[in-house]
Amino acid sequence: MNPTPPAVRLRSPLLVVALCFAVIVLDGYDLMVFGAIVPVLLEYAPWGLEASELGIIGSLTTLGMLVGALLVGMLSDAFGRRRVMLVSTIWFSALTLVSAVAPSPEIFGLSRLLAGLGLGGVMPTAIALTVEYAPNGRKQLYNALMFVGYSVGGVIAALLALAFLEPLGFRWLIAFGAVPALILVPVLARHLPESMTYLLRRGETRRAEHLAGTYGLAPAATPPAGGSQRTAVLRYLVGQGRLRPLALFSIASFAGLLLVYGLNTWLPQIMRSAGYPLGSAISFLLVLNLGAVLGSVATAFVADKLGSRIAVTMAFAAAVITLVGLSLQPTAWLLYAFVALAGLGSIGTQILVNGYAAEYFPAWARGTAVGITLGVGRLGAVVAPLMVGLILDSDLGFEWNFYSFLLAAALGLVAVLLIPRARRDVPVGNSELGVSAT
Repeated sequence: MNPTPPAVRLRSPLLVVALCFAVIVLDGYDLMVFGAIVPVLLEYAPWGLEASELGIIGSLTTLGMLVGALLVGMLSDAFGRRRVMLVSTIWFSALTLVSAVAPSPEIFGLSRLLAGLGLGGVMPTAIALTVEYAPNGRKQLYNALMFVGYSVGGVIAALLALAFLEPLGFRWLIAFGAVPALILVPVLARHLPESMTYLLRRGETRRAEHLAGTYGLAPAATPPAGGSQRTAVLRYLVGQGRLRPLALFSIASFAGLLLVYGLNTWLPQIMRSAGYPLGSAISFLLVLNLGAVLGSVATAFVADKLGSRIAVTMAFAAAVITLVGLSLQPTAWLLYAFVALAGLGSIGTQILVNGYAAEYFPAWARGTAVGITLGVGRLGAVVAPLMVGLILDSDLGFEWNFYSFLLAAALGLVAVLLIPRARRDVPVGNSELGVSAT
């Protein structure tokens, strides 16, 4: 056990937000750059891919993320979130470089699948750490500030695609997403703190109290004693009154991630099928992510003021309305407005769902709970690329893509409305039970 330093040097919880934000930027870049290069991959003669085949490759990535989220969520509660974050970042960056030089679509798909394992581990770990270190009353705001890194990564991917996709090709754009990890990993190793609840489970009370004092937080709630920690957490989450909200959060996450991966993977190609040139089609991806950045922060204020339940309901409702508008082929200025709102309704909604789940369950079970909801929700991310690829290969019009997204948004809206109310919207994570059905 490390001795407690004689003097505490205060740090802002925003440091944790900033470090997790940087990792999520890489996560977001990986997804968005794949969407940006889809039109080029479809025209890449050496591989000769159809839209449905490229959809399978997109689904392989999200399948890896599904497995990663389910496994790493539990591993982070057992072995520490800081260590998991470091290993996951190194893993997905290395496999991203492999995919950039893949000689065949088979190797490309396999490397994307394996990279997904690391990407799937990053998200629940970042959410759990951010919410744990966020002060009461600002948990959704801090989570949104961290998670807009996902959309910032998308903005960077779109801008780089507009500037370099044609002169450099798709391989360089993929590689650009892995290089920053060479700088980021040493910074994380030096400055990212460990989870306080993890330290308490290991009996390292002095370290946990020192971190709480360093970041100006109240001491973390002590996890329940007795038995295997992983078994105890799972028993708790599937216990009476908690399995229902866990399942409903998973359904909401399924809907949100279907929207995120469907729109960000295929929006440029959907817009090309509607008659837009490649540059304009990629610009829609840029607008989508800018809308997500602004909308996510704004709705996070609503979540912290009025409660996460209200904010998530509003975000899913906005997605429903927006997708109806996009299917009607509105005028140019209204089309861009709808695409920006779709960023809020997809990425922004999923950010809120993640934050809602993280604050709904107690801190000592948070990593596992978010990992489960994201892991099950990743089925939506697996389904989306393949579903849209099949629609594009069919004789159906491009608007049928928006109809499929509309059904997902409606499903998410219903799931959120059915989640039992927590004892209090913000915060519930310090409560031993965390939730109660009404």
